[in-house]
Amino acid sequence: MTGPPRATTEFILHGARILVGASLGTGGTEAIRSVAAGRRLAIISDSNVGPLHAAAVARRLGVPTGDCFHVPAGEVSKTREEWSRLTDAMVTRGFGRDSVVVAVGGGVVGDLAGFIAATFMRGVPVIQVPTSLLAMIDAAIGGKSGVDTPAGKNLVGAFHHPVLVVADPGVLKTLPPAHLRNGLAEALKHAVITSVPEFDWLLENAGAIVRQGPPDIAVAAELVERNIRIKAGIVARDEREAGVRKTLNFGHTIGHAIETASAFAMLHGECVGIGMRVEAMIAVAVGLAPDTLASRITAALAALGLPAFPALPLSPDAVLAATRTDKKARAGAAEYALACDIGVMAGAERGYGTPVPDDAVKAAIARAFTAWHPTQRA
Repeated sequence: MTGPPRATTEFILHGARILVGASLGTGGTEAIRSVAAGRRLAIISDSNVGPLHAAAVARRLGVPTGDCFHVPAGEVSKTREEWSRLTDAMVTRGFGRDSVVVAVGGGVVGDLAGFIAATFMRGVPVIQVPTSLLAMIDAAIGGKSGVDTPAGKNLVGAFHHPVLVVADPGVLKTLPPAHLRNGLAEALKHAVITSVPEFDWLLENAGAIVRQGPPDIAVAAELVERNIRIKAGIVARDEREAGVRKTLNFGHTIGHAIETASAFAMLHGECVGIGMRVEAMIAVAVGLAPDTLASRITAALAALGLPAFPALPLSPDAVLAATRTDKKARAGAAEYALACDIGVMAGAERGYGTPVPDDAVKAAIARAFTAWHPTQRA
């Protein structure tokens, strides 16, 4: 760790108390204990985070080993089968409506545990303890929970806001560099949909996050705080994604399709980064954005250490087909959250969902999946 962590910052979003900077060893644990007073805790984590963080959290809270549940690490665990196994295990252990689910992990754990909390005994509280950058700035914020199906991402789920989110940037020192970059993809999305100053700040400070060795925790804390402020501000205006919250889907229609078509062989943030590049190209092709938008996003991906195209062969037809089962699809056709430029999103008059002809989407995918070099025009 380099540099002291920032003081704790608190946000309130639809009943959720969000703490940024509270250490899991001190203030964060005390906040969990206070919120869950008188209730039985079920801690859900995965095979990677369990030994690193969840076991210590359970020990500090006095949660017995039998009330700690684990899934294999990775997207493979975000399924109805794991939802069923864990809810059955909670029933077997005698959990009731006085339970609180505590999710300690990244986005997969948070989404799965949130869905378990939303459905167990018709709904019990959930506390989110995100341990990845992506989870801190995106997955743990906003109340979305769910699991994947063979047809696509997050097709079964519920809105279920946590009662508490404890985001301790100090735990990011245990995160592998690839997963730090994974989270920066969501930060780039927030920057693109927000403003040029936010975009510039990210590119000026990202090096302190993705450098060799542990990230600069003071910079990481500011990154987390800035991005939670952006997302919470949008979700506060549109809880159920009827309008402006759709802007948070920038890069995700194509990104989720890449995840599905590749059988989740790539990290979520990598796919979203590629998705932003493709969707910028779509916006250029349909006359909504200048050519410079695609080139700026491509250059930003390179600066953040994120890929501009898939590392494995994927056909444009397969990716296009996967968009049709996206949860944002209407009448079998996907809608896109497209940017007109940095800080300017298209389609406000349509609720920020823009339909695009299949041929334009397919052409952009084909172009984006061709190897790109900085000297080429994006």
